[in-house]
Order: sequence, then C-alpha cells, then structure tokens
Amino acid sequence: MSKELIDRIYEVLENVIDPELGIDIVNLGLVYDVVVDEEKNVQINMTMTSMGCPMAPQIMTDANMKLAANIKELKEIKIDIVWSPAWTKDRMSRFAKIALGVHA
Repeated sequence: MSKELIDRIYEVLENVIDPELGIDIVNLGLVYDVVVDEEKNVQINMTMTSMGCPMAPQIMTDANMKLAANIKELKEIKIDIVWSPAWTKDRMSRFAKIALGVHA
C-alpha cells in the first residue's frame, strides 16, 4: 500500500495523546507497525508503557475514532496490543525524551 497513506495514518496517530504522560503515542514509541492492505483495511500493532496500563482502552478508542474521522478511505481499522518486544524508554523520540526529562 502507498507510503503516503501510511504516513497520513502516523500523522493522525500523533494526535492520540497518552493521558498519563501527555505525549502522543507515536513519539512515545508505542506504535510498532502499520500495515494497510489492498482494500484499505489497516492493522496497527502497538504496545503500552506497562502491561497494566489503565489507559489502554481509552487510547485505542481515541486512535480508532481519530483515524475513522480523518482518513475516510480506510475500510476497517484493527488495533492490536502486543507485548513483544517489550516497550522501553529507548523507543521514545528525542522530542518525547526532552518533554519528559528522560536522559538518553
């Protein structure tokens, strides 16, 4: 599928904020993979900062709603939470590390 569509998906996901940390899920490094098939169904594999994250349902709902509202051509949006590889602070962007005061 087109890189342009995948880039647009990532742009929308940058507007999905982890309510506990105040940083978007892309810069936090929570989005592991975005795959779009020929019918424009999207499969997103992402993780949370911890297995017991109470915000997981809210974050997934927010991501789904924002994608559906902003990229009309997507047919089906499937978001799976994966735990492998485990999330670490190394996955965060430079922006997120600076915003949260994390030293590299």
